[in-house]
Amino acid sequence: MQSSSQTQLAPPPAQRKTPAKAALASFLGSTLEYYDFFIYGTAAALVFPHLFFPSADPAIGLIGAFATFGVAYVARPVGGLVMGHFGDKLGRKKILLLTLGIMGLASLGIGFLPTYEQLGVWAPVLLVTGRLAQGFSAGAESAGASTLTLEHSPEGKRGFFTSFVMTGYASGMVLATLVFIPVAAMPQEAMMSWGWRIPFWLSIVVLAIAYWVRTHLDETPVFEEAQESRQVTPMPVKEVLRFQAPDVLRVVGMSIMSVMQTIFTVFGLAYATSTAGFDRASILTVNAVAIGLSMFAMPLAAKLSDRIGRRPLLLTAAFGCSATIFLYFLALSSGNIVLVFLAAFLNMTVLYSGFNGIWPAFFAEQFAAPVRYTGMALGNQLGLVLAGFAPMIAGMLLTPGATGWVPVAVFGTACMLIAAFSVFRSRETFRTPIEELGGPYLEGTARRRAALDALDGEALAAQKLAPQPNVRTR
Repeated sequence: MQSSSQTQLAPPPAQRKTPAKAALASFLGSTLEYYDFFIYGTAAALVFPHLFFPSADPAIGLIGAFATFGVAYVARPVGGLVMGHFGDKLGRKKILLLTLGIMGLASLGIGFLPTYEQLGVWAPVLLVTGRLAQGFSAGAESAGASTLTLEHSPEGKRGFFTSFVMTGYASGMVLATLVFIPVAAMPQEAMMSWGWRIPFWLSIVVLAIAYWVRTHLDETPVFEEAQESRQVTPMPVKEVLRFQAPDVLRVVGMSIMSVMQTIFTVFGLAYATSTAGFDRASILTVNAVAIGLSMFAMPLAAKLSDRIGRRPLLLTAAFGCSATIFLYFLALSSGNIVLVFLAAFLNMTVLYSGFNGIWPAFFAEQFAAPVRYTGMALGNQLGLVLAGFAPMIAGMLLTPGATGWVPVAVFGTACMLIAAFSVFRSRETFRTPIEELGGPYLEGTARRRAALDALDGEALAAQKLAPQPNVRTR
């Protein structure tokens, strides 16, 4: 039991927050998660169709490789649900350490896999297993890192600090692309035999750094207070669906905006190299620069959202990306690498950053602390299933000819409109104090407590009014 002097010396929640350290830990963790995720996407576009899905028709092999890319997005909701449950029960930090380990070991394992020629059908089976492990881990990472950083952030700056979760996405994407540029420039035989494995092996370096930083991070004050006041719910998924199911659905809809990202980074890469005639190194460099510059655009967009609100910037991103995806494919069709870069800069660096830098805070802010990790993970990862299969869908929509990309761009635009509608229907939260976030949950649980108190009061009153037994005494 603590003495009164010890209680007086305990720092208030605002002083126990470490936003810079939390942002760094989230940045490094997300760098690992997305480095691993994108080296797989790059390999799926350039290498895996030949090594794991050999076919007389190259298009079939490419669709098979893209299907394994999408499989991870099926595992992501499962990872988000399982890890979100324990993150809301046991703490954010413990679960985020576990997700790092799963992702790092899965990627390392993929780097050692035998190919179809060496092992037959078991090779793609093992590849899918590794990809499922990646998806399970990634499903918990973004929601957990967003929740942890948000709960460490000061009021009025939640968007800015939480944006470093997805700055880590850009860092991981750039790192993955930079590692693959010299690999893609290798002689074909060397790249196909052992070169493609190097990016997967290097993930162990990022894992070691990120794991060390996260072990030195404190649990969030918000979660510790929930533990102390016994507000930790035993079944977060049941509670969030009972009181905030509409918010989960809105997050699902907003998360569909990530279709733009996978069309650009995975399908766009395959289209540029196999149909538009660009060499691999040139397109990888364009992607690395465009997404690398978004590392500066995302915090700026998030900082602006702390001043004018999240929804205006999210809506601008949705409508803007809808138009510029057409410009991007037109540029690819032109064969002019400068036009490709300008279109990529406008689509990814400027406009998509208005979504990518803001959604980590906005999605987390929709939910109350006892169900925040679960609610965000569940909604976000269900919406990302479509994003995961977007490259495969785009490959199936692609038609012959110079304008064969048009159905792909229309598909991307339709997804943006769904996301925009979901943003419009969501609550604005940039000025809401953190303890008041997740209004429907707070109101619902307050009504439930009041009803239980009323029942207890009625039971006590009935007990007092009940005739007492006549006890005889000698």
